[in-house]
Amino acid sequence: MRRLSGTPIRIGETNAIDAKTLAATAAKLADEKKAEDVQVIAVDEQLKVADYFVLATGQNRNHVRAIYNELHVRLKSAGEQHRPVEGADLAWWIVMDYGNVVVHILQQEARTYYDIERLYADCSRLDWTTVDVPELESSDA
Repeated sequence: MRRLSGTPIRIGETNAIDAKTLAATAAKLADEKKAEDVQVIAVDEQLKVADYFVLATGQNRNHVRAIYNELHVRLKSAGEQHRPVEGADLAWWIVMDYGNVVVHILQQEARTYYDIERLYADCSRLDWTTVDVPELESSDA
Protein backbone atom coordinates (compact mmCIF):
# COMPACT_ATOMS: atom_id res chain seq x y z
CA MET A 1 0.00 0.00 0.00
CA ARG A 2 1.14 3.50 -0.69
CA ARG A 3 0.36 6.68 1.17
CA LEU A 4 -1.77 9.08 -0.82
CA SER A 5 -0.38 12.57 -0.92
CA GLY A 6 -1.38 14.41 2.24
CA THR A 7 -3.17 11.40 3.72
CA PRO A 8 -1.49 10.07 6.88
CA ILE A 9 -1.46 6.32 7.42
CA ARG A 10 -2.34 5.06 10.88
CA ILE A 11 -1.83 1.42 11.67
CA GLY A 12 -3.49 -0.54 14.44
CA GLU A 13 -6.68 -1.47 16.18
CA THR A 14 -8.52 1.82 15.67
CA ASN A 15 -7.64 2.31 12.01
CA ALA A 16 -8.44 0.98 8.57
CA ILE A 17 -5.23 -1.08 8.59
CA ASP A 18 -5.64 -4.09 10.83
CA ALA A 19 -3.42 -5.79 13.41
CA LYS A 20 -2.23 -8.37 10.87
CA THR A 21 -0.79 -5.59 8.70
CA LEU A 22 0.81 -3.88 11.70
CA ALA A 23 2.44 -7.17 12.73
CA ALA A 24 3.72 -7.79 9.20
CA THR A 25 4.99 -4.21 8.96
CA ALA A 26 6.87 -4.50 12.26
CA ALA A 27 8.36 -7.81 11.09
CA LYS A 28 9.43 -6.29 7.78
CA LEU A 29 11.06 -3.30 9.48
CA ALA A 30 12.93 -5.59 11.90
CA ASP A 31 14.07 -7.73 8.97
CA GLU A 32 15.29 -4.64 7.10
CA LYS A 33 17.37 -3.80 10.18
CA LYS A 34 18.98 -7.25 9.94
CA ALA A 35 17.08 -8.87 12.82
CA GLU A 36 17.42 -12.64 12.84
CA ASP A 37 14.67 -15.28 12.93
CA VAL A 38 11.78 -12.82 12.58
CA GLN A 39 8.47 -14.54 13.30
CA VAL A 40 4.86 -13.50 13.71
CA ILE A 41 2.73 -15.70 15.96
CA ALA A 42 -1.07 -15.43 15.94
CA VAL A 43 -1.86 -15.59 19.67
CA ASP A 44 -5.46 -14.37 19.50
CA GLU A 45 -6.94 -17.80 20.26
CA GLN A 46 -4.81 -18.27 23.41
CA LEU A 47 -4.61 -14.68 24.69
CA LYS A 48 -7.21 -11.98 25.07
CA VAL A 49 -4.63 -9.18 25.31
CA ALA A 50 -3.16 -9.39 21.79
CA ASP A 51 -3.73 -10.85 18.34
CA TYR A 52 -0.09 -11.17 17.27
CA PHE A 53 3.37 -11.45 18.78
CA VAL A 54 6.28 -10.35 16.61
CA LEU A 55 9.60 -11.93 17.60
CA ALA A 56 12.96 -10.67 16.38
CA THR A 57 16.49 -11.42 17.52
CA GLY A 58 19.32 -8.91 17.68
CA GLN A 59 22.98 -9.88 17.82
CA ASN A 60 23.82 -7.71 20.85
CA ARG A 61 22.52 -4.77 22.93
CA ASN A 62 23.33 -2.19 20.29
CA HIS A 63 21.60 -4.22 17.59
CA VAL A 64 18.50 -4.77 19.76
CA ARG A 65 18.34 -1.03 20.44
CA ALA A 66 18.79 -0.23 16.74
CA ILE A 67 15.89 -2.54 15.82
CA TYR A 68 13.75 -0.95 18.54
CA ASN A 69 14.62 2.58 17.39
CA GLU A 70 13.82 1.73 13.78
CA LEU A 71 10.39 0.35 14.67
CA HIS A 72 9.65 3.19 17.07
CA VAL A 73 10.55 5.96 14.60
CA ARG A 74 9.07 4.41 11.45
CA LEU A 75 5.78 3.30 13.01
CA LYS A 76 5.43 6.59 14.88
CA SER A 77 5.86 8.45 11.57
CA ALA A 78 2.89 6.40 10.34
CA GLY A 79 0.89 7.57 13.37
CA GLU A 80 1.28 4.47 15.54
CA GLN A 81 2.01 4.82 19.25
CA HIS A 82 3.06 2.03 21.57
CA ARG A 83 2.50 1.88 25.29
CA PRO A 84 5.53 2.59 27.51
CA VAL A 85 8.33 0.31 26.38
CA GLU A 86 9.80 -2.32 28.67
CA GLY A 87 13.45 -3.38 28.72
CA ALA A 88 15.08 -0.60 26.70
CA ASP A 89 17.67 0.13 29.40
CA LEU A 90 19.33 -3.29 29.30
CA ALA A 91 18.28 -4.21 25.75
CA TRP A 92 18.19 -7.89 26.74
CA TRP A 93 14.50 -8.12 25.80
CA ILE A 94 12.57 -5.06 24.64
CA VAL A 95 8.76 -5.22 24.55
CA MET A 96 6.75 -2.78 22.44
CA ASP A 97 2.99 -3.03 23.05
CA TYR A 98 0.83 -1.65 20.24
CA GLY A 99 -2.40 -3.07 21.64
CA ASN A 100 -3.33 -5.97 19.38
CA VAL A 101 0.32 -6.43 18.39
CA VAL A 102 3.18 -6.95 20.84
CA VAL A 103 6.73 -6.79 19.49
CA HIS A 104 9.48 -8.69 21.31
CA ILE A 105 13.07 -7.82 20.36
CA LEU A 106 15.50 -10.11 22.15
CA GLN A 107 19.16 -10.96 22.27
CA GLN A 108 19.76 -14.58 21.27
CA GLU A 109 20.42 -15.72 24.84
CA ALA A 110 17.12 -14.22 26.03
CA ARG A 111 15.21 -15.76 23.15
CA THR A 112 16.66 -19.18 23.87
CA TYR A 113 16.09 -18.87 27.63
CA TYR A 114 12.46 -17.69 27.46
CA ASP A 115 11.58 -19.85 24.42
CA ILE A 116 8.41 -17.97 23.52
CA GLU A 117 7.96 -20.13 20.42
CA ARG A 118 7.58 -23.22 22.63
CA LEU A 119 5.06 -21.48 24.89
CA TYR A 120 2.91 -20.70 21.84
CA ALA A 121 3.70 -23.82 19.81
CA ASP A 122 -0.01 -24.49 19.27
CA CYS A 123 -0.53 -21.05 17.70
CA SER A 124 -0.34 -20.54 13.97
CA ARG A 125 2.48 -18.58 12.37
CA LEU A 126 1.81 -15.73 9.97
CA ASP A 127 3.93 -15.66 6.82
CA TRP A 128 4.52 -11.93 7.13
CA THR A 129 6.39 -11.81 3.82
CA THR A 130 3.10 -12.40 1.95
CA VAL A 131 1.20 -9.51 3.59
CA ASP A 132 0.93 -6.20 1.74
CA VAL A 133 2.39 -3.53 4.01
CA PRO A 134 2.32 0.25 3.71
CA GLU A 135 5.31 2.09 2.36
CA LEU A 136 6.69 4.07 5.29
CA GLU A 137 9.01 7.05 5.26
CA SER A 138 12.65 6.19 5.86
CA SER A 139 13.96 6.85 9.34
CA ASP A 140 16.71 8.89 7.66
CA ALA A 141 14.22 11.50 6.46
